[in-house]
Amino acid sequence: MHPTRFPSSWMALVLVWAAMASALWLGLRDTPQMYFLDVQPGLWRAQPWRLWTAAGVHWSGMHLLFNLMGCAALIAWGHAADVKLRHTLAWLLAWPLVQLALAATTSLPHYGGLSGVLHAGVAIGCWALVRQTDTPRRWVGAWVLLGLCLKMALEQPLVRHVLGWGDDPVPLIGAPGWYVESGAHLAGLVVGLACAALVDATAHLLRRVSPAAPAGRAVNH
Repeated sequence: MHPTRFPSSWMALVLVWAAMASALWLGLRDTPQMYFLDVQPGLWRAQPWRLWTAAGVHWSGMHLLFNLMGCAALIAWGHAADVKLRHTLAWLLAWPLVQLALAATTSLPHYGGLSGVLHAGVAIGCWALVRQTDTPRRWVGAWVLLGLCLKMALEQPLVRHVLGWGDDPVPLIGAPGWYVESGAHLAGLVVGLACAALVDATAHLLRRVSPAAPAGRAVNH
C-alpha cells in the first residue's frame, strides 16, 4: 500500500478505544470505581486522567454497543476519507480535549462515553476530504459535514421544542436515570475540526521551513 494512504494508526486508535471501553464495562460495570474514571465538574483539574478515561466509561450495555458500532463505522470512514497520519494525530489530540470542552462548558454531574470522540473522528474525516484536490471527494466531505451540523442543530433542546419534539433530554437506552448528552457531540464536531486545522497548519509550516532537497545531478555514461 502506498505510504500516503489510509494509515493503520487510525484503525489502531479506534481499536484501542473499543478495547478500553469493553474492558472497563466488563470489569467495572455497576461498581463505584466507574465514578473515578468519568468526567465530573471540578474534579478534572485535580484528576486530569478523567479527560482520557471518561471516553471508556459507559452506563449500559446498549450504550457500549452503539459506540462499538460507531467505532466500526469510523474505521470505514477513515478509509473512505483517505486519512493520513496527521489526521490520526489530530484525533489523538481531540481525545482529551472533547472531554475538557464538555467539562468546561457544562455542569453535568457525570459524563462518560465515546460518542463525543467518535463525532470528532467524523469531523476530521470531513476535513480530510474537503482538503483534497479531487472535486467529487471534496463535495462528499462537505455534504457529510453539512449533515453533521444539521444533526447538531436538531439535537438542541430549543430546536426540538420549535419542531414539537419536546425539549426533554433523550433517555440513554438501558440506563434508567441517564441521558444522551448532545453537548458532547457538538464538542466533538468543534474540537475535531479545530485539531484537524491545527495539524494541517503545523504540517504546512514545517514544509515551508524545511530545507528543500537538493536537485539530482545528471550523470552521463
